[in-house]
Amino acid sequence: MIANLHLTPIVSLIAGVLILVIPRLLNYIIALYLIVIGLIGLFGR
Repeated sequence: MIANLHLTPIVSLIAGVLILVIPRLLNYIIALYLIVIGLIGLFGR
């Protein structure tokens, strides 16, 4: 549970930086982020 709490802000930060550097990746980054958060929510418990 502690790892999940630390993982989310790191993933968010990396996604934000990538969106700023390469705006065309926005759709892919958001999709991957939502998939990862969904998987953590389903299987992390």
